[in-house]
Amino acid sequence: MNKFVALVQLAAALLLVIITGATAVNLILISTRPETISVVNTLIGQGILIICLLVIVRILLKKGMAGLRGSNSATDSKSPVD
Repeated sequence: MNKFVALVQLAAALLLVIITGATAVNLILISTRPETISVVNTLIGQGILIICLLVIVRILLKKGMAGLRGSNSATDSKSPVD
């Protein structure tokens, strides 16, 4: 079960990386518009969103990798000792 949760966390991290990339592309495209207050607000908001998404991705990657490593060591410890 721990391995399944770890794989779901890694899949969620991958999905969030894709979403972050799409948001970054959108940010670049919006920055080519004439500068108005709504464009500036959008740039600030999307910048903060990208930072938050990257933090969540990092957390999910660390937890997912730790879960996979933990499940591998748990199965190794169950092996019979001669």
